Amino acid sequence: MRRFSDFYYQVPHGLTLYARDYTGPDDRAGCVLLMHGLTRNSRDFDVLADRLSLHFRVLVPEQRGRGRSEWDSQPDRYGIPTYVNDMFELLEAVGEDHVAAVGTSMGGLMAMVMNAMRPGVFTHVVLNDIGPELSKEGLDRISGYVGQGGIISTWEEAVAYNRAINAVAFPSLSDQQWRDFTRQLFGERNGAPFLDYDPAISQAVRSDEGSALPPDLWSVYAQLESQPLMLIRGAISDLLDADIKDRMIQSVPDLLYLEVADVGHAPMLIDDAVTEALENFLLT
Repeated sequence: MRRFSDFYYQVPHGLTLYARDYTGPDDRAGCVLLMHGLTRNSRDFDVLADRLSLHFRVLVPEQRGRGRSEWDSQPDRYGIPTYVNDMFELLEAVGEDHVAAVGTSMGGLMAMVMNAMRPGVFTHVVLNDIGPELSKEGLDRISGYVGQGGIISTWEEAVAYNRAINAVAFPSLSDQQWRDFTRQLFGERNGAPFLDYDPAISQAVRSDEGSALPPDLWSVYAQLESQPLMLIRGAISDLLDADIKDRMIQSVPDLLYLEVADVGHAPMLIDDAVTEALENFLLT
């Protein structure tokens, strides 16, 4: 495991946010920005960041309200526009203005919007199980569990909770893999696990304004054709269905497509075949 440094930076609204900073092999290395999903954090990218740091500087931020980043006292700011601005603040703070992006779920939506706001900011874009339109089945499932963890006192209860909300997406995980996965979702405080995000993010998810999960970004997605684009999809994903995937490929024919068998939303980016394909894409 390669070392990373803890990087804290200030954003508007008086918050201090956190990112892991993997320095990369030398000062000439390019930079990759890894952006997590709605209820997730930097631990999602442990394997991928370690591998990519052999070639690149790697930044792995935690969005406001997640992990070591501060929670926002105004839940209406938990949405894509705010997160995107936070990412531009991060890039300015670390002195990077031209990076590759890997976005899982919400992180992919952020990449689309960032590219539209600042064309040319990205050298490459990887969308992990996300598209410009989201299927209702997946949205309903996500809305049903975000911010609804309840009281969890032991790691056994945390694993059971994780299985309950994610078994549909990961039908083949072993018991040990479920335990490892749960450690990504939960932090620990005084010996007890806790979901590592502000439950108030659920208010934006359930609102009608669409700031947390925009319903239609096709025009924004089309702008990604100007740089190399890769789409990774779980073969049984309920958020990025096959019809949306097909239309994405038709809209951007040069897109590189990779499907991960027997996985739903969203592939974890830890399997050797997947990380190797992603690495090779970013190196082209």
